[in-house]
Amino acid sequence: MDWLAVWVLAIVEGLTEFLPVSSTGHMILVSSLMGWKQTPLLELFEVFIQLGAILAVLTLYYPRFLRGPVIYFKLFIAFLPTGLVGFLAYQTIKEYLFNAVTVSISLVVGGVVLILLDRWSDRRESRHASIESMPYTALIKVGLVQCISMIPGVSRAAATIFGGVSVGLSRSLAAELSFLLALPTMAAATGYDLLKQYDQISSNAWPMLLTGGLVAFGVALLAVKAFIVGIDRFGFKAFGYYRILVGLLFLVAYVWGGWTLD
Repeated sequence: MDWLAVWVLAIVEGLTEFLPVSSTGHMILVSSLMGWKQTPLLELFEVFIQLGAILAVLTLYYPRFLRGPVIYFKLFIAFLPTGLVGFLAYQTIKEYLFNAVTVSISLVVGGVVLILLDRWSDRRESRHASIESMPYTALIKVGLVQCISMIPGVSRAAATIFGGVSVGLSRSLAAELSFLLALPTMAAATGYDLLKQYDQISSNAWPMLLTGGLVAFGVALLAVKAFIVGIDRFGFKAFGYYRILVGLLFLVAYVWGGWTLD
């Protein structure tokens, strides 16, 4: 792993983690495109830059967690389905589906879904004024939809936003739920990976890890702020078209270009 990988992957993580385009999918595609093979250090680095992105959302939304315990209960209920399915199936999914072909197909399918969601959300009225006012049954439904995002390329943010709109949230509130629900979801996955790999960190790896975390933190801050401003005005369709374009480009490179997507 070199410093080019540090900067490129940290920027990609910060830009894509909280947008409905799949950060995991982009990391897989970029690594495949650049010829960066998965090594223990690269896997640990990806965990660290996710931690930086988590801290960016926590920095922006920490006042929400100071209002009282209700938000904690609500997010915990929405997290339960993903936590349970992730615990049971994550290793199998990672072994068989973490490849660029799966990502490319998921990007295209998810792009079509986002375009349709954009049109659907225009015709729906918001039934909930806040996340705190959502019934627990609606939160469980959102959590179940989020489970689909364990397939690389689907996007946790896209799945959560789709789930939120389907149970009656506005676009902006569904996006906010995706940010807040990212905290327990990502913290659980990141914490688990860190505990497994922490003792493998060598002293000369720390500069790369900390730099990547800081870059991802700064880029994620900007990306989330821009997304909040633009979501009600522009909707989801731009992300849908982007996903379809990227997914098709990589599939064409695989089918006709002789490029090996592993």
